[in-house]
Amino acid sequence: MRVFENLGNNRVIPVIVVENPEHAVPMAEALVAGGVTALEVTLRTPVGLEVIERIAKAVPEAIVGAGTVTDAAQFQQVVDAGGRFAVSPGITDSLAIAANASGLPWLPGTVTASEILLAMQLGFEDLKFFPASVSGGPPAIKAFTSVFSNIRFCPTGGVKPENMVDYLSIPNVQAVGGSWLVTKELLDKQDWAHMTRLAQEAVSRAREILGE
Repeated sequence: MRVFENLGNNRVIPVIVVENPEHAVPMAEALVAGGVTALEVTLRTPVGLEVIERIAKAVPEAIVGAGTVTDAAQFQQVVDAGGRFAVSPGITDSLAIAANASGLPWLPGTVTASEILLAMQLGFEDLKFFPASVSGGPPAIKAFTSVFSNIRFCPTGGVKPENMVDYLSIPNVQAVGGSWLVTKELLDKQDWAHMTRLAQEAVSRAREILGE
């Protein structure tokens, strides 16, 4: 399954943890205003699905999806909430079956050659590389490029503005995921303007790196 086109070809995808659902809409609006439209709302908190539903209803410009999908039943829950994609930290047969049944574009997590091979056998060629920074980072992805030239990655885990260039300059890296765009501090302060500036800076930097 090819996924990134369904994510609007966003080069930076925020990994979002929200504890207060009232923050959902203004946060999404701030990111969209900054040019970031693919939003990965993790299911690490009890309100994750509610946040997705609120954004899906109120911010149609946003391509909102779910992160930290670890149970097959969650795919249908994401669909019911209005989510448009799903991301998992790993890959299993049962998750792949549920992803296909749901129709959701899915980025399964991989970090080894064996996991990448499993993903390919299951029909997935757009993958999350997680946790990136402690699993070899850019050199590891570069090493996979010659062997898995058809695979496209979205590395997450330790990706920051300072090392974006190291990842996005790799041909097989289609996007990067990071939590710096939506921090707990920014959410607590409801500093939407700062969030917009961070999104604008990330988009500008990504375009500069890629010559777009």
